[in-house]
Amino acid sequence: MITDILAMNLQVVFCGINPGLSTAHHGYHFANPSNRFWKVIHHVGFTERLLTPAEEQHLLDTGCGITMLVERPTVEATELGRDELLQGGNAIVEKMERYQPRALAVLGKQAFSQAFGIKKVSWGRQSLNIGETQVWVLPNPSGLNRATLESLVASYQELHQALQDKA
Repeated sequence: MITDILAMNLQVVFCGINPGLSTAHHGYHFANPSNRFWKVIHHVGFTERLLTPAEEQHLLDTGCGITMLVERPTVEATELGRDELLQGGNAIVEKMERYQPRALAVLGKQAFSQAFGIKKVSWGRQSLNIGETQVWVLPNPSGLNRATLESLVASYQELHQALQDKA
């Protein structure tokens, strides 16, 4: 089972949509070899070295955490029901109110829209805050996403820079 990587007052919590089958099998977040999460956060500077999925607990040392909207593994996120995503959004709000990170980065525009009931969503910082937590929407690093590594890095860099500017 995949568990949250959370602690109080982190810099950012990355929120995946749900575990893929490979991730569920391995037991670590973003474990599919085609997923670019670990590369992206390293390139951007959230981690000093490239972590492996098995080292996910070390994220806490960098001020980062991971959670997910829905715990049920699927081949593709499109298999999730609207109710599952809405329930996931409610659970994320509760977690953010409890842990109070500086930022929540939801990894996927459509999932964010469905989970939080917001129809028009753009990339980047959202007008929504959860308490003091800034809410961001970033592209999903899944290998199923057509985004290039360079475009993912650019999107995540915006968040990293915003957190550095306010440090």
